[in-house]
Amino acid sequence: MRGPEVTDTARRALVTGVTGQDGGHLAELLHSKGYEVFGLIRGQRNARREALEREFPFVRLIEADLTDQTSLIHAVATSQPHEIYNLGAISHVGYSFRNPQLTADITAKGVLNLLEAVRVSGLSDSTRFYQASTSEMFGGLDYNRPGAGYNENSLFHPRSPYGVAKLYAHWIARNYRESYGMFVSTGILFNHEGERRGLEFVTRKITNAVAAIHLGLQDHLALGDLWPKRDWGYAGDYVRGMWQMLQHHEPDDFVLATGETHSIEEFLTLAFAAIGETDWKPYVRQDPQFRRPAEVDILLGDPSKAERVLGWERTVDFPGLVSLMVQHDIQVLSRHA
Repeated sequence: MRGPEVTDTARRALVTGVTGQDGGHLAELLHSKGYEVFGLIRGQRNARREALEREFPFVRLIEADLTDQTSLIHAVATSQPHEIYNLGAISHVGYSFRNPQLTADITAKGVLNLLEAVRVSGLSDSTRFYQASTSEMFGGLDYNRPGAGYNENSLFHPRSPYGVAKLYAHWIARNYRESYGMFVSTGILFNHEGERRGLEFVTRKITNAVAAIHLGLQDHLALGDLWPKRDWGYAGDYVRGMWQMLQHHEPDDFVLATGETHSIEEFLTLAFAAIGETDWKPYVRQDPQFRRPAEVDILLGDPSKAERVLGWERTVDFPGLVSLMVQHDIQVLSRHA
């Protein structure tokens, strides 16, 4: 199958994981900056393809798979990208416990396959590569600096198959930077949410359920533990940070975070407050099936390097994020009620 024609009139970017939350935000950002955007998508019968083509008609889709290096070489050769953003992964922590091998194949080895595709295609010197790393690599253990937050030099101790796979991806990306002189930057992103977050993630599960309760479509919400704390920001702010990393004059590693941490219970409180409910307890049930074999107690990031070096800053605070998500879900569900 012949791929889309490439022009020389604009910078070109190849985005893996373009069907996900970050992929959508990033595609919009790059398009607004005049990029020619290519999106990697798996298979002709991908369930998200139609929605992607409808929402982002400017994205040129290339069929490829992170587990198939031949297809990745074709994708790189077809798009001839100036920048590659590798966002593709099995990205749900709970799912990674149920499917650890698939998580390793895609989230870990997929990065190696893509880096090799760039190298063997002869584009090592002309292509800048962004690897989406994660705060789950820290694992929340040995947290002996209360209020300080994890930074680029903190020790890693992943607590899930997802975190372990991402740690391999992080180190292989750095290895290609150091071994082959490739422009490879990694973004160690703390939790970032928004209206495009999948319903399988706890934040969107909460806001969607709160919206449904508000509209009388359901009467309760089932969750696991409510005490874990996370550093939650808005996804739109974080993809802007990804782009800034590849515009910097040299490759490096950067933490993106808010520097604040909030519990799931705090998220619940604000979500129900957005619909005028001051007490969420009558609506929430705790279900053991949603508890993980190993939980991360607390994640708090220190974004000072990204703020100082890149000039990155967030525009949406924690209450604003929760309100934004609840109001979005009310609008969506209202159309189908």
